[in-house]
Amino acid sequence: MRNKAMIAVVDNDESVRMALDSLLRSSGYTVRTYASAHEFLFSDGPGVTSCLISDIQMPEMDGIEMYEELSARGIHVPVIFMTGNPDAQRHPDANTLKPVAFFPKPFATEKLLDCIETVLDPHN
Repeated sequence: MRNKAMIAVVDNDESVRMALDSLLRSSGYTVRTYASAHEFLFSDGPGVTSCLISDIQMPEMDGIEMYEELSARGIHVPVIFMTGNPDAQRHPDANTLKPVAFFPKPFATEKLLDCIETVLDPHN
């Protein structure tokens, strides 16, 4: 499944995008990175993404607003949120949107990879 799964990473922090790109590619995934929610939403990414990994706190449009926009468009892709702010998990809309997981930064890469595998497993 890995070589066919396209993982999108949305984070305004270039070092985070580069690190996740390297990790995911070395794990066998196809990866596209985006510096903002708008960049992702106005690309072909939403239509080809198998799993979305996004920071919650980003300028202009945060990860939760991006997730709401995807839902409004009828795009239901598994979303894994990352956050450097533990209070971001308490965002009023965070629980109603039902993302797959929240990972506080920094996080254990093996846990993230396990989460992705679980999300992409067609038997789940």
